[in-house]
Amino acid sequence: MAKIKVGVAGYGTIGQRLADGVAQQGDMELVGIADLAPTLSIRALHEKGMPYDLYLVDGGDKSQFEALGIPVSGTFNDLIDKVDIMLDSSPGGVGAKNKEIYEKKGVKAIFQGGEKNSVADVFFHGYANYEKGVNKDYLKLTSCNTTGLIRSVDCLDRAYGIERVAITIIRRVADPGDYHRGLTNALQMDKAPSHQAVDLMTIMPHINATGILVHTPVTHGHIITVVATGKQKITKEMALEAFEKHPRIRVVRIDDGFKGNASLFKYARDLGNPRGDMYEIGLWEDSIVESGNDIMYAINIPQESVTIPETMDAIRAACGMQTDGAEGTAKTNEYLNIGRFK
Repeated sequence: MAKIKVGVAGYGTIGQRLADGVAQQGDMELVGIADLAPTLSIRALHEKGMPYDLYLVDGGDKSQFEALGIPVSGTFNDLIDKVDIMLDSSPGGVGAKNKEIYEKKGVKAIFQGGEKNSVADVFFHGYANYEKGVNKDYLKLTSCNTTGLIRSVDCLDRAYGIERVAITIIRRVADPGDYHRGLTNALQMDKAPSHQAVDLMTIMPHINATGILVHTPVTHGHIITVVATGKQKITKEMALEAFEKHPRIRVVRIDDGFKGNASLFKYARDLGNPRGDMYEIGLWEDSIVESGNDIMYAINIPQESVTIPETMDAIRAACGMQTDGAEGTAKTNEYLNIGRFK
């Protein structure tokens, strides 16, 4: 079977990781990436030997790349003509404009969480609704927080059944290296319910969800606490058993040194993971507690990399590579070496 040919639009925080993720898939071919300017990400790619072909989006100045010795393989349209599917990680709103080009050329596309849901046929999550994305032309991924949140809720829902959840998100304010949000020393409340709770209900309409979000002046990961009400009482032992089986959930303990978000980021760097990325969410065993008939737990969301596996799932679904969700997610996990620590 011929490999699925994939292109990436936007080589920023997510685009870099999408390109690397596709390159690791044995049944996919990364045709190239597209961007506007010779950013630090592009310069680093060049310094690493330019492993990916670069295409220039409209408005880009080719001479800027030539001045730095960075080769350009063609235009954005040239890239689209060579692929089966585009992964669009352009800035919010740009993806919707790019969709007009994809439609004209008959090319499938997958959009990241920054776009509006209306850009896609299906609001997609690899575990919770994989089959709904099979052979669809346009899918949109959930945000980083929603992706990890749904992983954990879907895990319990499949094992025991979940009726409702209440979440609190302690949200990092910016990615490492971002300056545009300024220098802060404050926490900021969002109005309830948070979009993550609303998004969860869109993906999993059988669950009632609500949530609160607090912005925090940190960069290495979000933390979410979840209070879940099961269709039956879920004990700590039952929850832990389900979580430990999930390939994309890493159960950790405070006494082992996992004191918070920075501990998980440092551990990923110590593992030698590129950019300190971790595809799995961290879930503290120490945080799993019973409250009446409810179960409560806390997870860490590595915001820069957590959506990459689900995006690989989306390619598999949209292109009909695997029509069964369990098979599709398992293949993604295999190529990304997810769950190897279990």
